[in-house]
Amino acid sequence: MTQLDINLAPESLILPSGKVLFGHFDGPVKSLGLEHFNYTNVMDKPASAMEHYFHFKQFQFVSIVTPRFVIGVAIADIRYVGSAFCYLYDIKANRLVESTWLKPLGMGYQMSASPSSGKAEISNRKGAIKFNIVDGLWQLVLNTPQINAELELLPHALSLPMAMCNPTGYSGWTYTQKHNGLKLKGSLVVNHESQPLNHALAGYDYSAGYMRRETSWRWASINANVDNKVIGLNLAAGVNETGCNENVFWVDGARHLLGPVHFEFSRDVPMVNESVWRIYSDNGEVELNFHPRNCRQEKLNLWLIKSNFRQFIGYFDGFIIDSDGVKHQLKQVLGLTEDHFARW
Repeated sequence: MTQLDINLAPESLILPSGKVLFGHFDGPVKSLGLEHFNYTNVMDKPASAMEHYFHFKQFQFVSIVTPRFVIGVAIADIRYVGSAFCYLYDIKANRLVESTWLKPLGMGYQMSASPSSGKAEISNRKGAIKFNIVDGLWQLVLNTPQINAELELLPHALSLPMAMCNPTGYSGWTYTQKHNGLKLKGSLVVNHESQPLNHALAGYDYSAGYMRRETSWRWASINANVDNKVIGLNLAAGVNETGCNENVFWVDGARHLLGPVHFEFSRDVPMVNESVWRIYSDNGEVELNFHPRNCRQEKLNLWLIKSNFRQFIGYFDGFIIDSDGVKHQLKQVLGLTEDHFARW
């Protein structure tokens, strides 16, 4: 995608007139502008105050990859409840342990109202998660039985995140901002042992909006050193289903927007070790196989809320052709995929 296809990042995603700005942006928006949104129901009537509140969803996620561990940290606000998780995956031992948090109706947690600046946090007796966003740069403070961390996520010079907004459902929208291939600065202690950060990489996800009441998505993510280059990859199909997509590939910080992709896998076979995913594009720029090794999963089947969440850790093989036509081979590159259904 050329630079002409990318809009300047607005001060506010939603204008005072109520218009939502859609498309790709050249950086984070400063404000979502929720106070300006003219939300309507499927009969084109103004939504109630309760619908305005409960239909807005938001989540923030950070993934960290070191030579020894993969760490995934998330906070989600689906209005009825706030939830969070932190998992630690030991690559050599193929062992995953996790901590979880659950809070009712907006109590005991907060989210960052802006993709550019703000704080999200949640805590209980098990520990705490805090995301700080300062002038578009992310910081993570983490305290669990296994992990203590104070980290800054640092992009390459002039590297841009993927930031976009799409129409979602009948009258909603979803803003998504992601940045992979980020270096780390600070301290990371795992099981009382300090971890070197010179080969560690990270990525983040900030997503918010009036998403579908019932939705699902497939997702793939990589933060890795390949052939003396730092690469980051984000591929998805599902929640951002109208208009442009969020598929992007970073090479040493340079951002390459990609076309739509397909995810092929079977839920009828064991999802770890025996399942192989194929992720590919019709135009030939993406052709990947993914072999899961472990999985963080959660199933909720409640009255108002249903969630079938599976995030897999495994290895990618194949290739990606960037927007300059350069072909990048991947062989046994560690990364993540996700298969998620939600009714919220």
